[in-house]
Amino acid sequence: MLDYQLTEEQQMIKDLVRKVTLEKVLSKREEWDEKGEFPWEAMKAYADADLCGLYIPEELGGFGQSVFNFCLATEEVSRVCGGVGVTFAASALGSTPILLFGTDEQKKKYMPDIAAGKRLAAFGLTEANAGSDAGGMETTAKKEGDYYIINGTKQWITNGGEAEVYTLFAMTDKKKGSRGASCFIVEKGTPGFTFGKKENKMGIRCSATRELVFQDCKAHKSQLLGKEGQGFIIAMKTLDLTRPGIGAQAVGIAQGAIDEATKYARERIQFGKPIAALQAIQHMLADMSTQTEAARGLVYSVARMIDAGAKDYTLPASQAKLFASDTAMKVTIDAIQILGGYGYMKEYPVEKMARDAKITQIYEGTNQIQRNQIALAMIKESAKKKK
Repeated sequence: MLDYQLTEEQQMIKDLVRKVTLEKVLSKREEWDEKGEFPWEAMKAYADADLCGLYIPEELGGFGQSVFNFCLATEEVSRVCGGVGVTFAASALGSTPILLFGTDEQKKKYMPDIAAGKRLAAFGLTEANAGSDAGGMETTAKKEGDYYIINGTKQWITNGGEAEVYTLFAMTDKKKGSRGASCFIVEKGTPGFTFGKKENKMGIRCSATRELVFQDCKAHKSQLLGKEGQGFIIAMKTLDLTRPGIGAQAVGIAQGAIDEATKYARERIQFGKPIAALQAIQHMLADMSTQTEAARGLVYSVARMIDAGAKDYTLPASQAKLFASDTAMKVTIDAIQILGGYGYMKEYPVEKMARDAKITQIYEGTNQIQRNQIALAMIKESAKKKK
């Protein structure tokens, strides 16, 4: 691995996350995956280690606002289990709209408990007919006096049912399309807010994915984030900020697969010698390592760019998420190939890693949408230079 010149504090975070994850997740990941059991034990361990507020300012109870530190932690968790990794990261996704657009009162009400790991958050954007196309959102929030009456269903919400705080997107003016969307903070237990089925997924199975169901759910005007009609902007700015975290998750999964494939190649004897001595295997491992290091370097650079105060990072954030997730998919499949028949068996973790890697190409904007955004940004920048 390259020397990324981590500070003493950053190395401490990385080492602590690794230690807690090996102690609390490694022995349970297969069981949690098989049963689809939410990893509360792991989340409590991260909370006890003061690791839930790495992206939250100190004045709100966090460790100090840092996308880079958060990416370091997410990578280390995901290196052992992608499902626990996304559970850890999704609370940041759910609470980032509050950090970006919340009033002082809203931030003080929610962020300290989230930073302490006492409450998890979730991000309620996706619907059956509104994934990449946020303008197709059908959930509505109708203003009646001091309240908004919310009706609709959200789909595939990570941490759904387990989180206590939800940042929810709903249409306050359907005539305006995406410009008519607004964002609200809705707490678990609010009358009219229930949960649908828990999805039976291919990968990240210990992560809870559920429907959010709203039937005449009342949200006070004080629960509105930002202004009416700012929902689309809030969602996009949040996703720009959190996409490096998905890149970090993908890098962690890829590194975990490399760890397992390298170990197996050293131990597996064929034709009287370890298969690691075979040039064909060596070339696969070399490519896997190089591709993962390139993805890691891109993710880290974007995270550091954001922490340094960059104003526009939509393009590099999309590139980091795109490249890292495509790399994770390729690397985990190659790891299975190196393990051969064993790699296809659930007894060996690379099978799970490949299943977990796939979702990183899909959520927080599919990689096809990322390519669209990257190309559009390039064309726009080219047009500016021509002028």
